[in-house]
Amino acid sequence: MDFEDAELYRDITDFAHDTPTWVQHTAEIWTEAGLLLFAALFAATWWRARGDSARDFAIAVLAPVATAVAYVCSEVLKSVVTQDRPCRAVPDATAPLSACPSPGDWSFPSNHATIAGAAAVALALTRRALIRLTAPLALLMAFSRVFVGVHYPHDVVAGLVLGAVVAVAAVRLGARPAARLAETMRASSAPAVRWFTGPGSQRRPTYDVR
Repeated sequence: MDFEDAELYRDITDFAHDTPTWVQHTAEIWTEAGLLLFAALFAATWWRARGDSARDFAIAVLAPVATAVAYVCSEVLKSVVTQDRPCRAVPDATAPLSACPSPGDWSFPSNHATIAGAAAVALALTRRALIRLTAPLALLMAFSRVFVGVHYPHDVVAGLVLGAVVAVAAVRLGARPAARLAETMRASSAPAVRWFTGPGSQRRPTYDVR
């Protein structure tokens, strides 16, 4: 545990307890509900991409897959680092707003921040302008994990970086084969398959990750 990071954790959690009750409740809700918002954005992006080129559609479908891969990577890293949660490890810290996770639910990196970082970048790869929405949401999600007292600041920073890197790598590696698969599926005679992929478009992709 880094002394300066522990001090910053104390400062943030002390500040959290000094905020109005409605702010605390909002943070507690957002720290979990934010994941549902990213899921809704994935669904909306997929639906919009049904009318796009096969490559754009493939990237939209890969976005949640890349986020899931990032989550798995964070879980593996957690099991290697085995850093205890600050709500148990930092002496004289203010009680967390959220219940401290049970022992064995390690702190580094933050799963929520990893998912948020991966989702923000993956969604931006489907449509560049989305970064104006997804980046603030991801940063707010990451900060909320420290605000409610369940992560160190370095946990969420590492999670954001890990999620972003894994998302870019996963989309870059999967875009071409996924686009070929999308073209094959759009030629299928099965109505359910054609509905999932949509009719597509011959227009040029708005963003190429090659």
